[in-house]
Amino acid sequence: MTTPRPEDPRTSRRLSVIAVIAAATALALAVAVLVATTLKDSRPAGTPLPTATVTATRPPVTTVPPPPTITPSPVPTPTPSRRVFRYQAVWPFGSEQDAAVWQQAYRKSGSQPWHLDAAQTALSFTMGFLSFDEVNTVVSRTVRGDDATVAVGYRTGTTTPSVAAVLHLRRIGQGEDAPWEVVGSRDTSLTLDRPGYGSFAGSPLRVGGRITGVDEAIRIEVRQHSSNTVLGAYCCVPAGGEHTPWSASVFFRGATDDVLVIVASTGGHYQAVEKFAITAVRPRGGV
Repeated sequence: MTTPRPEDPRTSRRLSVIAVIAAATALALAVAVLVATTLKDSRPAGTPLPTATVTATRPPVTTVPPPPTITPSPVPTPTPSRRVFRYQAVWPFGSEQDAAVWQQAYRKSGSQPWHLDAAQTALSFTMGFLSFDEVNTVVSRTVRGDDATVAVGYRTGTTTPSVAAVLHLRRIGQGEDAPWEVVGSRDTSLTLDRPGYGSFAGSPLRVGGRITGVDEAIRIEVRQHSSNTVLGAYCCVPAGGEHTPWSASVFFRGATDDVLVIVASTGGHYQAVEKFAITAVRPRGGV
């Protein structure tokens, strides 16, 4: 026979506490249900439930400043480069200073405008300075910037003009109205190769070149731009053939310019002058 154990007093106390907590919880739930029911029944019929008002808030407007105004820097006007004259001044001016004197007169009164025309300058040189009156036609011209070549010649009857020489010209001096200057010739069938262009020369002067032709008679003259007087001459060198050498010696005196002009010419078939060539030298020892 099993004897039952006596009840532990601590267990009895725990059970009592649990029962009290459960009763309190049930009472709180009953009160909450009662309050909710009372509030629901106290609201008048048809009364809408309160709604929340939502106000849209615009985002702040950010003001973007206008881009800064950029003032373009002025483009500098290019300074015209200074024209450099590297040739012998044959005609009509003896130097850049002489050309500048004409420019002043031209700007003031329009004096001698033909200096601005390469073809007219070449023709004036041929007919005026050299006195080759029958060489009175501009056959062709080519102008590229400050450089020009002008073929001068003559007509015999109604035939195509014949070329007597091709003159080389350059602009001399500064400015847009710089005039043209004869500086030499571009030789073909009659060449003047000696003395060399721009070399120093004295009297007697040895000259020479080559010629293509038949029964030619070459005349040599020494001139200077400041005078129509011939400083020295030699006539004549008989010549002919195909690219045949020729030469002669000529005495001259009275040179006063910095540049001497040597002229070789031939003709006699149709007119006095039918071909010519020029070169320029400097007097030996100066003037």
